Amino acid sequence: MLDPKYSRISKKWVGFVTAIWVQSIAGNNYTFANYSPALKAVMHYNQLQLNNLGVAKDVGKSFGLLAGLLADRLPTWLILLIGAVEGAVGYGTQYLVIAQKISPPSYWQMCVVLCMGGNSSTWMNTAVLVTCMRNFPRSRGTVTGTLKGYIGLSTAIFTQLCTALFTSEASAFLLLLTFLPAIVCFFAIIFLTEVPASTSHEEDEEEQKGFTIINWISLSLAVYLLAFTLLEFFFPFSSFQFKLFAVVLLLFLISPLVVPFKLMLRVYNDNKNEASSPALQSQGSSITKPLLEDSSDDARTTTDVTETNVENVEGGTLAEKVDEPEELVKGGVSQRFPVLGEDHSLTEALMTVDFWLLFFTFLCGIGTGITAINNLGQIGEAQGFADVSIFISLISIWGFFGRIGAGAISEYYVKKAAIPRPVWMALSQVFLFFGYILFATAAPGSLYVGSIVVGVCYGVHISITVPTASELFGLKHFGILYNFLILNIPLGSFLFSGVLAGWLYDKEASKVPHVTGTMEKMLRFASFANASDFQALGEVGDPPKCMGPHCFRSVFIVMAGMCALGIMLNAVLILRIRPLYQDLYGPNGSIERKRRSQSRLR
Repeated sequence: MLDPKYSRISKKWVGFVTAIWVQSIAGNNYTFANYSPALKAVMHYNQLQLNNLGVAKDVGKSFGLLAGLLADRLPTWLILLIGAVEGAVGYGTQYLVIAQKISPPSYWQMCVVLCMGGNSSTWMNTAVLVTCMRNFPRSRGTVTGTLKGYIGLSTAIFTQLCTALFTSEASAFLLLLTFLPAIVCFFAIIFLTEVPASTSHEEDEEEQKGFTIINWISLSLAVYLLAFTLLEFFFPFSSFQFKLFAVVLLLFLISPLVVPFKLMLRVYNDNKNEASSPALQSQGSSITKPLLEDSSDDARTTTDVTETNVENVEGGTLAEKVDEPEELVKGGVSQRFPVLGEDHSLTEALMTVDFWLLFFTFLCGIGTGITAINNLGQIGEAQGFADVSIFISLISIWGFFGRIGAGAISEYYVKKAAIPRPVWMALSQVFLFFGYILFATAAPGSLYVGSIVVGVCYGVHISITVPTASELFGLKHFGILYNFLILNIPLGSFLFSGVLAGWLYDKEASKVPHVTGTMEKMLRFASFANASDFQALGEVGDPPKCMGPHCFRSVFIVMAGMCALGIMLNAVLILRIRPLYQDLYGPNGSIERKRRSQSRLR
């Protein structure tokens, strides 16, 4: 019979693998550039209207507050179900519009549809992230980096699967967005549940080994996608080669199951050995039983309010929380205002300077990043690229490297030297600053390099902000805190994409009189149509197109300035929270004391 302890561990890892699968198909918010040109053509939108549709998609993120609020009240399976149904309706309607199977809806109706599609991912993200953070509270950076990394890869996964199974047409891409996430979510409903966190130092070490295996698999998948994307750009592939690629891709996605399978195989062998050796079985029972009983006794004598703080102190609760008098810990909710590192409600967090510093530093990076991603189709078109799929894939794949790398690196240095995680976010904003300047120059190759820089830095922001918020404000209300922070995505999309980029693009496009298709062909053969090509090109009756490096130059300069502001805000935040990280992860911090205590128990 399987030991209850190892049954819990196996269930936790199987749930984490299914969470990876959900995240692999939950990044639909980053796929707008794949089908936005087709939507613009079918609906005859100008650039400002198209950008505001992108804003509506991102505004769906604002309703993530509801998902975060309900994450503490509803089971994981129900949160996943809501996301699956909403995504099927939102993207299914967009498919019908682009495939011209229904009459074109009004503009406000399209805004609602895109909002639903964008909102669906908040339910999926909240369900898997909150559940896995609670299941692995001592590896928050690694968990966040891995799960968010697969969201970054999801665009490339979708793009390549769509090409292999169907075509590269926008309607087929939306059809895949309609059904595949729903199928995966229904599958994850069976396995992804909350289970108790690790209870021993030995189990912590096993977790790290499991994450190491999964991270190597994930990195291999990202390299595979990157290599295929580059090869596809230079060498045409046949239909069979695309299908072969899809098969290998699916094998990569299934391979993380090796971690729970390896664990169950080891437990099976241990149980088999114990069955053949009664003395060993008795010895093992006498060793493990007292620890398990103590753990359950502690859980029964702890109130619901303080249970998370006591059990998860090593994952982010301030050291002083453990050292408080017993009557404060066991007496229910403390009447005093929580200090940094303790569990905060949303209202309590909003009353702190540190929360708003984290919020606005996140906005400077994530808001400008989503603007670059949403407008990548038009940026490439303005620079003369007919197909921007390679740039979308580059952002997706390098975004994965940024997420998983930032999660692993920040986790290593926070435990080794108590370095605050926002240090890495500030460093990424330095690179993002130069990336936007490079975009503004429109130099040869700038779109390739800029896409990589934006992808990496965007991923770093996601992976750093999430565990930082849990360390500063606790895990108890993490669902709603997380969804409040990611309001920066629609806010940044509105400010920088809907207002700034759309307005400046249309302003540049309207500087030159609109031309006919025949005149466009003549201009393209004219000598002055090379290099900058400052023309507004398009067919009569269509919105004007801006061609040339000037189209988005002002946008990128403003966004570079926002990154400079973000660097300064990050510096202030780091100075303010450094004492907390010393209390948590320093030589005499709460986590180190907990580990020494566990070592003595062994």
